[in-house]
Amino acid sequence: MLIQMKVTELLAELGSNSPAPGGGSIAALAGALGGALTAMVCRLTVDNTKYTEVQSEVAGILAEADILSGDLAACVDADTEAFNNVMAAYKLPKMTDQEKAARSAAIQQAITHATELPLGVASSCLRVLALAVRILAIGNSNAASDAAVSGLMAHAGLHGALYNVKINLGSIKDQSVHADIQAKMARIIKEDECLHNELVAVAGKVIG
Repeated sequence: MLIQMKVTELLAELGSNSPAPGGGSIAALAGALGGALTAMVCRLTVDNTKYTEVQSEVAGILAEADILSGDLAACVDADTEAFNNVMAAYKLPKMTDQEKAARSAAIQQAITHATELPLGVASSCLRVLALAVRILAIGNSNAASDAAVSGLMAHAGLHGALYNVKINLGSIKDQSVHADIQAKMARIIKEDECLHNELVAVAGKVIG
């Protein structure tokens, strides 16, 4: 599994001539790293007497950040698997009309999954970004830069995931699915823009 590799091993695998793992897995990893950084800042804030008034909220952020980081980490391998499934579907036999129909259905199913998975990654990254903005504002000021980096990683992971959605979206023939995914992307992009601007503004106040 990719997520269990040493960093140097993952970099070597990523830099090879194999098309997977690729950008989708790295987008998920960026989000997972952002979630983990947010959790770290929370743990540096919890039980610190300087932040007594926000302990309950920070504990809630911590619990959610841990879950999001784990979910996004799982998507590192899931994205590569989704890509491999698309390639496998294209390799199915197409000699007879029945084989052609089965192959076409398999391709659509695989591509739809390979599109919806990074859409889910983008949604999770959006939530990590929201948590990062909040912990940057109320968390341990000594770890403010870590909180800011957390938000930037989530922001990058979000847009990386959306690139993977967009590159597959045109191959989805079901127009209702196509429209639903486009609508969800638009919502995510709008919310990300607001949160990213807020991250930059709060970082400017807290860090300088």
